[in-house]
Amino acid sequence: MTQPQPTPVSVAGTSQVEQAYARVLQCSNDSERIAACARLILAIHDDFYSLLCEYPYRAKCAFETMDTHASIRISKERLELYSRYIAEHGPKVLAAFPALAVDSAVWDALDRLFVAMIVDRYEADIAFSFAHSMRRNISHEIWRPVAYSFPPASKRRAFSMASVHQRLAVQGRIDAELVACALRVPGFSVPFRDLNADSQHIVERLEHLLYGSPDAPVPAALDVVKAGFFRDRSAFVVGRWVLTDDSIVPFVVALLNSPSGIYADAVLHRVSDIHDLFSSALANFHVTTRLYYQTCVFLFGLMPRRPFGHHYSTIGFNHLGKVAILNEIVEQMRQSGQRFQRSPGAPGTVAVGFTFDACSYHLKIIRDQPTASYKWGEFPGVTAVVDKYRLVHDINRAGSMLDNVMYFKLRLDREMFDPALLEELCQQSASTVQVDQDGVFLRSLIVQMKITPLPVYLATATEPQIRDVIISLGHCIRNNAATNIFNKDLDSRNYGVGRYGRVFLFDYDAVEKLTDVKIRTNTDREPGDEAVPEWFFEDGIIFLPEELEHGMQLANLCARRLFREENLDLLSVRYWEDVQQTLLHGEIPELRVYPDSSKLRTDCAAG
Repeated sequence: MTQPQPTPVSVAGTSQVEQAYARVLQCSNDSERIAACARLILAIHDDFYSLLCEYPYRAKCAFETMDTHASIRISKERLELYSRYIAEHGPKVLAAFPALAVDSAVWDALDRLFVAMIVDRYEADIAFSFAHSMRRNISHEIWRPVAYSFPPASKRRAFSMASVHQRLAVQGRIDAELVACALRVPGFSVPFRDLNADSQHIVERLEHLLYGSPDAPVPAALDVVKAGFFRDRSAFVVGRWVLTDDSIVPFVVALLNSPSGIYADAVLHRVSDIHDLFSSALANFHVTTRLYYQTCVFLFGLMPRRPFGHHYSTIGFNHLGKVAILNEIVEQMRQSGQRFQRSPGAPGTVAVGFTFDACSYHLKIIRDQPTASYKWGEFPGVTAVVDKYRLVHDINRAGSMLDNVMYFKLRLDREMFDPALLEELCQQSASTVQVDQDGVFLRSLIVQMKITPLPVYLATATEPQIRDVIISLGHCIRNNAATNIFNKDLDSRNYGVGRYGRVFLFDYDAVEKLTDVKIRTNTDREPGDEAVPEWFFEDGIIFLPEELEHGMQLANLCARRLFREENLDLLSVRYWEDVQQTLLHGEIPELRVYPDSSKLRTDCAAG
């Protein structure tokens, strides 16, 4: 069966959207206007969806032409597309039919017609969410979760449609020809540098993994997603080995491009590495298939501990992921019988954090005023802090900062909150939280994946675990620097450890652009020099790299020693100035998004 196609968006030189607006204005009564307005919103959605479906192929072209700037620009545009369409068309729809803003019965009637129009569509869940976002923009209603598999028939249809993957049978043992067939699946328009050699290198890497024990199950087939996954300067082939006992082993090949052709850079098979690669903290993947639901199901099969809603966000369907995450929280609360309580540990300086034991997420509401430990001068206010979290979501592509799922004008049931937490929220965040008899109204809410604060993790870790996490901390700082992100609050309490040992920055009220920071040092001063250094009188943000080690405030002595051993470059002025100059020259520093141990060889620099 062919893949679902978006509805065409233009006829005879006049767009369907423009025609639909004209029809609304020509209506003589509200009944006609409701029907015409439902068709208008669907036409706007179709225009949006058609553009959304183009981005993966633009990303593929950027990879093939080695245009990293275009790749990053494409990711930014795609991330903003949904909100741009809602913000642009909401006021125009309202102007065409003002009753939508004041009469909920009109919207309810429109909803019923709209659902009937989309019920047989593959992308019905996207269209349904799009219409509800349009309604919120026009009538300023609070945000409420809706089913992300809407309607139920669409979910059944999604499973019965064309498979998102291609199955390649293993004849005897895996060989280079089989791997080469998998690497060709994305259908690149430019050649490989040496496909046969790359395929053989991959086979050699897989031999020990898949045939290491004579009694272990062996590969019977290779399932490969019939698409390329594109992000930044990389492409990925995503698959799974199906073993003779029906278990699976992930199989992801990272590809890079060079003047001499595409080449395989790394092979990932550990769930931890796949989980980190597909983190929603990284920029979205662009996937050259329109079977987004089946793609998420395939990824969920590789990473079942990763909440399903995050898979939507990973491949660029952020609004569906946003709806799914809230539904997951509600379902986890229902199954556990627990309620939101203040997060354990030291209270946040700028935010009140809360969660519950069975919850996969950590939630934050910004305080009206910070606690006494706030150290950055005058507090800029709730809006400024929320904007900083929003900025991180927009510019982060490094995978080293927890992604922020942002909700605005949200009402939750009052019974979801422990009374003590609710009292604290009302006292500390009165401008954001309002409570009535039945519900809790939140002007803004930040949701992040739950991780273990770094100091808490270090308190019980073994020395090998400490070394691994300190190495990851260094990679976190470097990746953030590469994306022009600098955390001026060096304290290790702002960092946390994910379930597979990766370190993330999760507190953003002290985040600044690295290019705005002034790199200075005291290492050039003579011993005993008591004169005030010149940088002391400079305005702006001053950073002394040699103070990074102390600023981390690592109480664990082993961690402090290992930080210096593993991250000595981060204590030098040269490192930070080099990154700054690279950014200021418009260049794009490389990121570390998979471990060096997964690389096929050390001599695979572009030739």
